[in-house]
Amino acid sequence: ARVASGCMPSVDPMFESVASVFGNRALGVVLSGMGRDGTVGAQRLASTGAVVAVQDRASSVVWGMPGSIVQAGYADAVMSPSEMGRFIARRRRPT
Repeated sequence: ARVASGCMPSVDPMFESVASVFGNRALGVVLSGMGRDGTVGAQRLASTGAVVAVQDRASSVVWGMPGSIVQAGYADAVMSPSEMGRFIARRRRPT
């Protein structure tokens, strides 16, 4: 398995794969977590025009992962988990 961001497992390879397959139709979500994992993948998602949503600092136990994405400028939305559910539901596309 590929190790990204020094984390194992890492969400970066999944986000990169999702970006490659779904492009601007993708939605990446990052909740509370340690380190920078997800930042490289969020960059790839953002480069395709996909939406990246992260948990806000106030509701996070650890704001490492979401904070890294915010600081890098890849977060399109920053909110609490309860707001995240509504945000995702509004973006749902009919099949």
